[in-house]
Amino acid sequence: MTDVFEEVEEQLRADRYKTLALRALPWVLGALVIALAIALAVWGWGAWQARSIGEASEAYAEGVEAFAAGDMGKAEQRFAEVAEGNAKGYAAMALMQQAGLRINEGKTAEAVALFDRAAETAPDPILADAARLKSAFALLDTAPLEDMQARLQPLTEEGRPYRAQALEALAFAKLMGGKMDDARADFGVIALMPGASDQARQRAQAARAMIDSGSATSLAEVVKAAAALPDTASDDAASVEASQQQGSASQ
Repeated sequence: MTDVFEEVEEQLRADRYKTLALRALPWVLGALVIALAIALAVWGWGAWQARSIGEASEAYAEGVEAFAAGDMGKAEQRFAEVAEGNAKGYAAMALMQQAGLRINEGKTAEAVALFDRAAETAPDPILADAARLKSAFALLDTAPLEDMQARLQPLTEEGRPYRAQALEALAFAKLMGGKMDDARADFGVIALMPGASDQARQRAQAARAMIDSGSATSLAEVVKAAAALPDTASDDAASVEASQQQGSASQ
């Protein structure tokens, strides 16, 4: 009899397990479907992002080539396409290229707006600060000192990628604004700053000498020449693409 009871109990237990398994099956299948959907979405996002970066890189290169060949219409078209795309690094660089075209056309206000938009679009602080610095240089010989300080002061903080260039621009802005003593002090810092280029140190020393000689009021043309900042964003194109590809791969 004991064996019969045990057999019945085991059968009842098996039936209960089967019932529980059948109840849990839809939830298990649902979880598997969700996991599969997430995996496919991540893979699709990575593939789409990689394709977007590749297309942006090609269009950006075509824009640069068209600019070098003097075909400004094609250059503008390609840069505009990249600027509206999803590859943020190339979009920021394309916006800066568009801004450069506007400066060549004498449209400073439009150029500044494009530089500011590039700073907001940029995916990393190197490109963002390059755009902000270019925007400030475009306004260097026309904007009030207060506006220039608002734009440049944050860029002179420790750790910012273009600290030396921003401090130099701010010193020139102070010089243009009649703040001779403040400008002289800033140029003194630049002349000794480890991160400043040799050209920046030479300009700083020349500016200090002109301030000391009383001829600094004739520095307007020097300031305009200093506004020809090297295109750092173009130099960073390869690193931007690499960082974006690494970011998409990590996702």
